[in-house]
Amino acid sequence: MRVHLGSDHAGLDLKDHLTRWLTEHGYEPVDHGPFVYDALDDYPVFCLRAAAAVAAEQAEGQDSLGVVIGGSGNGEQIAANKVDGIRCALAWSEETAALGRQHNDANVVSVGGRMHSLEDMTRFVEVFLTTDFSGDERHVRRIGQLASYETTDELPPLPDSAVGRGPDA
Repeated sequence: MRVHLGSDHAGLDLKDHLTRWLTEHGYEPVDHGPFVYDALDDYPVFCLRAAAAVAAEQAEGQDSLGVVIGGSGNGEQIAANKVDGIRCALAWSEETAALGRQHNDANVVSVGGRMHSLEDMTRFVEVFLTTDFSGDERHVRRIGQLASYETTDELPPLPDSAVGRGPDA
């Protein structure tokens, strides 16, 4: 499996570690940068490229996922989620890494290089890469609602239990 990586300066060391770890574990890492430490670099430059590569390869039927890394992982997740076809999950535990795949069919994971130990973050990525989407109907339905909104800008219909309540009433 090909794994696309992008980060900012805060994630550079983890990205370099993961590149080696992925190779040692039979993955094909593709590093989208940065390649040198620059405290003023802009994470969208690198994270958008990693996410766009995942989206393009998946559209071609290839087996690929992505990892984006920053200080907290929040901005990197936001950047990746701007790419059509990407669902990026922020992982801060093994459980959130697994649920991002199982329930959301996330194809990119974001981790915070300043939030956890190197060992923990490596484990979050490993769990993400080795967990499959459950395919449960409720998760497929929810992902479909999100995908539809992305293309139509139309909100999904309210369930009967919500009709006549809230701001849409």
